[in-house]
Amino acid sequence: MPFGVEQWISRQSIASAPNGIGSLDDFDRSLLVVDRDSLFSNRLAAALSLRGFTVRTAMSVAGALEAIRMAPPAFAVVDLRFGDGNGFDVIQALTAERADARGVIVTDYGSIATAVMAMKIGAFDYLSKPASAEEVVIALMAGRLDPPSQHETPLSADRVRWEHIQRIYEACERNLSETARQLDMHRRTLQRVLSKRAPR
Repeated sequence: MPFGVEQWISRQSIASAPNGIGSLDDFDRSLLVVDRDSLFSNRLAAALSLRGFTVRTAMSVAGALEAIRMAPPAFAVVDLRFGDGNGFDVIQALTAERADARGVIVTDYGSIATAVMAMKIGAFDYLSKPASAEEVVIALMAGRLDPPSQHETPLSADRVRWEHIQRIYEACERNLSETARQLDMHRRTLQRVLSKRAPR
């Protein structure tokens, strides 16, 4: 049997459940998956549905904002990058509409800088793809964003450079031109770097 909401709650005290919920009957399991990768989104939605959540999906920031406006979910699993905005915009809109909501960022483009930003805007966790449904459930139910784990080995030179670029990009509020100016880097070169996954 897949690890799900009931099994998680049975392992935790009632006080650790969202909003101090006293029974499963009172547990709001509404969840929004926001990802532009339809294959990943559909697979995750199906897996979370099997684990007891009532799942809706959106493939853009605009679609997510409309879904939140219509019926703010208790939970959200949100990708970071979209053609019409950023996953942080979705998390901020969700928490503005529903203060008790729990959002998790799941992305291919993870960095320490973006993990810190996720914590600042109210995300409860920050996972790298591919994240399993079990990992997502644990992150949503834990209700906290742990600091980035310590690396067992030193970062590579490429990873250090990539992290530095990501930090400046976030400090510039994701303004590509200003980031390129501060880094003394050609704009197209910066675009290529930001479009790639984090080096190991």
